[in-house]
Order: sequence, then C-alpha cells, then structure tokens
Amino acid sequence: MLRAALLLLAMLASGFASPVVAQSLGLVKLPAAFVGQPSVYEAPVSAIAEAAPHKAAVSADTPVLAPPPPAATTRFVPRPVPQPQAITAKPFSAVAHRLPSIDTSARSYAGGIAQYGPFRVIDENRVALMGETDRESPRWFRVMLRNHPGLSQIDMVECPGTRDDIANLKLGRMIRSAGLSTYVPRRGSVRSGAVELFLAGAVREIAEGAEFAVHSWMDEQGREAHEFAMDAPQNRRYLSYYREMGMSERDARAFYSFTNSVPHSEARWLGAREMRRWIGGAPRPAQIAHAAF
Repeated sequence: MLRAALLLLAMLASGFASPVVAQSLGLVKLPAAFVGQPSVYEAPVSAIAEAAPHKAAVSADTPVLAPPPPAATTRFVPRPVPQPQAITAKPFSAVAHRLPSIDTSARSYAGGIAQYGPFRVIDENRVALMGETDRESPRWFRVMLRNHPGLSQIDMVECPGTRDDIANLKLGRMIRSAGLSTYVPRRGSVRSGAVELFLAGAVREIAEGAEFAVHSWMDEQGREAHEFAMDAPQNRRYLSYYREMGMSERDARAFYSFTNSVPHSEARWLGAREMRRWIGGAPRPAQIAHAAF
C-alpha cells in the first residue's frame, strides 16, 4: 500500500518537473502555441453606407446655391478719338513768280546803319559787300538777315574774294535761298571767289564800268584745279554749284574751264559786257536745297 502510494507520487512529480539545462533541441520540450487563421470581419453594405457622411437627396424644392460671381475686372473702354475734318483741296492756279527788281540808284557806301563782317547795311533794302569772305561770313549773313529781314539786294562794291572756298559756296547758297539780288555798280570790283557770290543772285545786274577777275583756285597743299580730273570731287563741287545757280551742264563746264585757264597767281580781267555773256541774262530757277539759317 505504501509502495503504491510512493509510486503514484513519483509519477505525478515527473509530470510537473522541468529540465534545468537543455543540450539538444531534441531533448527540449516547448509548450505548443496554436495560431488560427486571421478572421476578417465582413460588415453588410448597408452598414458601410450608414457609416459614410450623409448626403441629402436633391429634389425640385431643394434650394441650390449658385457659385459666387467672379471678381469684377476693370474694362477698358476707349474714348472716341476726334477724326480730322476732310480737307477740301483748293484748285491749283499758276501764278507767275515775280523776281526782285534791281535798285540801280546811286548810294554812298562810305557810311551805313550796321556792319556784319564784310556786309555793310546801307538801308533796310540794300547791303554792300565790302571785303573778302571767310569761314565766319555765313554766320554774319544769318545774323544780318535776322536783324534786317527786309534786305533784298547786295551791292558788290569791293569784293576781292574769299579765304575759305567751302564757306563761300555755303554763303552763295544762302544768298540764293534768301532770294536776294546781286548788283555790281559802276566801278564795282568782283574778283576770284566773289564771282561765285555774284552768280548766287536771284536777279543779277552789272553796271557799265564794273570789272571782274577770274583765276584757278588753289588748295592748302598748293594744288590747283587742273591737277584733278574734271569729275573729281574737288572740281565737281564747283560744277554742281554752277548748276544750282541756273547754268546748264555745258555752260557750267565751259565757264569753269575758262576760269581755270588762268593760274592762281595771275588773273583774267573781264568787263561788264564780257561777263554778261556768261550769265545769259536772267537766271533760270535753280534746283537747290534751302540753306539752314
């Protein structure tokens, strides 16, 4: 009986005892853990719909709010532009242009009312050219006309020539643009570059007893006209000037060749009758650009 009780106790003790050290995986007895399949909860469709945000049904009586209008923008409205009134063209009528007349009455050139470089204003209509021109002469001429706008005639009394041919040709174009006449009185003397100024007159007149002198020009290097071709720029500037003053191309070349036939150191003298043959009476209208005053 006692043996049976001890045997029973030994069997119970071996069932509850655990090993202290395990040397091999085959000798280790681990408690078994049972993991089942994951469960997915499936809710009815009606339940999902109930969980979603509630959206009210739209009917004909349900008020619908329209989106707010866009922000107002500034609209550009062009102002009416006044249209120019129609211009009625006036019928063209050809009116003969009256050239200025020459005042040949005797004047005393000793005095005057004003002096502008080589120009001596005799009265409000006439001015005398007394002396040679230079680079400042166009400026003097401009100021003179500004102060005496009624001037209409240049009396060429003592005109030895010019110190600056370029300025002299510019002055001649200004005389033509202003419409002034040129007049050489008795005993008046027009020489060298002053001849170009005489040709600039809108109307030209030579009194008996007047004299002219022509010769070739000479530049700063001492070269004269015959050392350049006729159509070279140095010669073309004079030919163009004569054409602007009313000469034909043939007359311009003939007159220019005549003046250059005499060396610069000499002079060819002409009387009133011989010079009149070159100017051919009243000049024809010249095609020139107006000089800037």
